[in-house]
Amino acid sequence: MLNSLDLEGRPQDTRIVVAMSGGVDSSTTAALLKSEGYDVVGITLQLYDHGAAIHRKGACCAGQDIHDARAVADRIGIPHYVLDYESRFQESVIDSFAASYATGETPVPCIECNRSIKFRDLLSTARELGASALATGHYVSSRRLADGSRALVCASDADRDQSYFLFATTRDQLDYLRFPLGDMTKPQTRELARKFGLSVADKHDSQDICFVPTGRYTDVVGRLKPNAMEPGEIVDLDGRVLGKHQGIVHFTVGQRRGLGIASTAPLYVLRLEPSTRRVVVGPREALRMDRIVLRDVNWIGDSSLDRAVGDGLELFVRVRSTRRPQPAWLRAQDGGYQVELVAGEDGVSPGQACVFYDAPAGQARVLGGGFIKSATPRAAGKSALRGAPASRPQVADARG
Repeated sequence: MLNSLDLEGRPQDTRIVVAMSGGVDSSTTAALLKSEGYDVVGITLQLYDHGAAIHRKGACCAGQDIHDARAVADRIGIPHYVLDYESRFQESVIDSFAASYATGETPVPCIECNRSIKFRDLLSTARELGASALATGHYVSSRRLADGSRALVCASDADRDQSYFLFATTRDQLDYLRFPLGDMTKPQTRELARKFGLSVADKHDSQDICFVPTGRYTDVVGRLKPNAMEPGEIVDLDGRVLGKHQGIVHFTVGQRRGLGIASTAPLYVLRLEPSTRRVVVGPREALRMDRIVLRDVNWIGDSSLDRAVGDGLELFVRVRSTRRPQPAWLRAQDGGYQVELVAGEDGVSPGQACVFYDAPAGQARVLGGGFIKSATPRAAGKSALRGAPASRPQVADARG
């Protein structure tokens, strides 16, 4: 007989490790499972030197969060451990974040943290503790398929859905992961937290990237990759110099204000060229991209990726966390994979994720995704797919 987590055995005989960040979502997850009788163990990861972030509103994973997670564990009566993952997090997330920015990309650190830290290292630790599953407070769901495997699906609350940040989850990881909040709304979660008497019931949600306590990601990039702060030229699409800048890291795709140049018509940042330290600007219509070349594609749909794609697979893709999925074709191309957007998209940026879904809305199934390597307008033609990449959107898209 299966329990509420779709696992064999009675809850009291089933150990579950809960990743506790100190926020209301993961705290409620732990309290909910404890109330159902599971043998719950809470684990909080110390990911970076959080001293500077302790009192910053909107910062996640900070010292206060560790304190809050411990307080919740004491309240509900479960063992709680804090694991030092600073060196792993520095190498896998922070260093790669800075390196990606220095090459003109816009990374999504929450995706890399889930992929490299939580769902790899922490998952391994949970297994070592004899847990039957690792549970998190993410707003996403998993469903058992006919063959016994599990599918990742969007949360019932579209405004809270975090599937974009979990596309890199593998099939083996999905079999072990559980997301108890996937069918809840945020107000329902907070109400449960109040019911359980949790001190974090009304705690604000994190907004900033957790390892950027000042809220200025350029400080981190500048310290680790000074070349991203070197001055350069602002040019138009014809290469004419329009002005100077103090580092490509200060610009984002679609940016109109603060360019520091005069123009008779509105100009927008179209792309960054790190090799020449150029910021390319142009009219708004030049922002639109139709074809995307992907790298590091992860597939969690049915069958193998190549068999599923065949001559082309019609699906829906989200190229930024704040956009809704739109129709596209996924095709095999030159030993890799390429997405053709039916209607095009503004602000397609290398380093961001392109996530695949089987439907445009509702509790759609996540089929996988990849990181954007480059993007071009349809008019550029096939030969231009390896050309200069499009530029980056606002860093606010990189939160999970």
